[in-house]
Amino acid sequence: MQAFASPAPSAAAHKPITAQRTLAQPPLGLQSNKRRCIYREYEEPIPYQQAWLWQKDLVAERCSGHQPAEDTLLLLQHPPVYTLGAGSTTDHLRFDPASPPHPLYRTERGGEVTYHGPGQLVLYPIMNLKMHVQDLHWYLRSLEEVVIRALESVSGLKGERIKGCTGVWVNSEKVAAVGVRAQKWVTYHGVAVNVTTDLQPFQTIVPCGISSRGVTSVKQLAVHEGASDKELIHEYQFGLLDAFAEVFNVELVHSKLL
Repeated sequence: MQAFASPAPSAAAHKPITAQRTLAQPPLGLQSNKRRCIYREYEEPIPYQQAWLWQKDLVAERCSGHQPAEDTLLLLQHPPVYTLGAGSTTDHLRFDPASPPHPLYRTERGGEVTYHGPGQLVLYPIMNLKMHVQDLHWYLRSLEEVVIRALESVSGLKGERIKGCTGVWVNSEKVAAVGVRAQKWVTYHGVAVNVTTDLQPFQTIVPCGISSRGVTSVKQLAVHEGASDKELIHEYQFGLLDAFAEVFNVELVHSKLL
């Protein structure tokens, strides 16, 4: 099992946004001898049901066994929506589930209730763990590591794990939530990172069922003084893609399909 060492925290109080890259450029440091992973990023928010359907179609294709299919990574944002895990309780909703303030869906993923919305980057990896490591605990820790490395490389922030709590935390507040599902070792659902997210909707739920800790975002942590929301999102798209390629040792190949 691969072990991950967290990067050392940066001493900088405010980290400037680097020179802008275009989304046509692939992430840095790719090598053609690595396993390929097709990725697609979306600039406009994608309705949750649409992305959910895409994931299920991709999983079904890979589980069919008719032909080998490459790993796929979707990187996107959603319009405001709440999702429940397969076994979550509605006790963690602070509103009537019959009349939610935003759409509410029960999904197959693990974990409790969470919120998705603009300014939150969501990674949905459709990966065959038989070609990586057949261990869901390893996979969860790997997704956390992607976020930890992106926080350090883009913002100089020290993301942490908290024992017994899935996700990534900064100053004991949650900045990224993780919830996954696998069929025949093919993964879907994934990790959501609060970059410029409006945090108010989290007040209407008990995020991930943890009432003792708060939720934060990169923007709220105020490490990019003067940066626009668009600039932060742009940089974190690349930071997360770079970290994903590094942690999973894959070559990311951009696709306009899907």
